[in-house]
Amino acid sequence: MELTPANSSKRPLLRSAKRRLTRRRFLAAGAGLAGLSATATGAYAGAIEPLGLIVTPYRLTPPSWPADRKLTITVIADLHAGYPDMPLEHVRRVVDAANDLHSDLIVLLGDFKAWYAFKTTPVPDADWAAELARLEAPLGRWAILGNHDWWHGIDEVRRALAEAHLPILENDAVLLDQAGQRFWLAGLGDQLAYQIGRGQFRGVDDLPGTLARVTTDDPVVLLAHEPDIFTIVPPRVALTLAGHTHGGQIRIPFVWPRFVPSQYGARYAYGHIIESNRHLIVSGGLGTSIIPARFGVPPEIVHVTLGA
Repeated sequence: MELTPANSSKRPLLRSAKRRLTRRRFLAAGAGLAGLSATATGAYAGAIEPLGLIVTPYRLTPPSWPADRKLTITVIADLHAGYPDMPLEHVRRVVDAANDLHSDLIVLLGDFKAWYAFKTTPVPDADWAAELARLEAPLGRWAILGNHDWWHGIDEVRRALAEAHLPILENDAVLLDQAGQRFWLAGLGDQLAYQIGRGQFRGVDDLPGTLARVTTDDPVVLLAHEPDIFTIVPPRVALTLAGHTHGGQIRIPFVWPRFVPSQYGARYAYGHIIESNRHLIVSGGLGTSIIPARFGVPPEIVHVTLGA
């Protein structure tokens, strides 16, 4: 069976991080932008909202998913474990909240460690991984890797996940069976893994190779850290789940869309996106990047119900 990515002939080999670097300059230089318009607002963005936690539900039946097949998925994205805004006790709350959802499947979409100049204390890899090891789901807990995992200690992240018995899907797919109803869970390698020049990155992602692992007609759920790959994901994939953008992280009206870390601006910044009858859900994630602040995008666990 052939699964050909849409527009695969136009897929770029190199990816630009222009928007991410622009956002870095903007946030680093403008973090004190009148305290995000006021001192109180800035305090909220830096000290209160990052430590919150919500569950965001989505109920959908994409064309490539059987209408009579119900599957629940808990999505944990962009943990970025590290003080001040993702201390170990907050990681523990995330795990407890995820387990309380009693989903069939739990997926981890990468970027497990915090990395920014304002980080006060790291959370050791063994500690955040031990908390994630407490996650429970009948169909398992499955992980992919994100760009920060590659840039800041990929070997240590791999080791921590392995010791926590959290399998990594990297350009691979696994056939899962739920009471005799099967589906494929596919995981893509990171799209920004290696910096090869100023603002230019080469990924380790292989979408055609990943989909070649799908050898039956059963439906497919695809995990990708960065949502930009969605432009070439074929309709054969029932649902793509992604993170990376943090939903914009600091959503200042009229300004934030320009600084979403994506080549497509706000197009894939957040939420449930439908294009050409293909479905993508982008999580706002849990932790922070560049600066330890969130505004207008509280940390979230995503809960998806397919076949709703």
